[in-house]
Amino acid sequence: QLQLVESGGGLVQPGGSLRLSCAASGLSLDMYTVGWFRQAPGKEREGVSSISSSDGRTYYIDSVKGRFTISRDNAKNTVYLEMNSLKPEDTAVYYCAKDSRTHGSWGPGGPSIYEYDYWGQGTQVTVSS
Repeated sequence: QLQLVESGGGLVQPGGSLRLSCAASGLSLDMYTVGWFRQAPGKEREGVSSISSSDGRTYYIDSVKGRFTISRDNAKNTVYLEMNSLKPEDTAVYYCAKDSRTHGSWGPGGPSIYEYDYWGQGTQVTVSS
């Protein structure tokens, strides 16, 4: 049974940085796209970033382009989200998730929550002075 565990969230001032980790156990992620999603209070969950399984293609939602970087270390079965220049509007619970399809991808609108079958428990990111 696959388990995904996020870590690295916390409270940070505007302009600060955090590095989120998503560690997997029970299944190798190397054949799967992995995504980071976030959900703020009263808002729908949205896809923030994804990284493909084979060629390292990446996706970023417009609001985080140039500030966030997704990466993966298949040897450690871990996916990371480096977040810089954080803004108050980045405040949310951040989740990592595994695409249900081997070598899956995303459409023009980015990753869909309906295409991801395993989710972590989430880690809170709060950006506030």
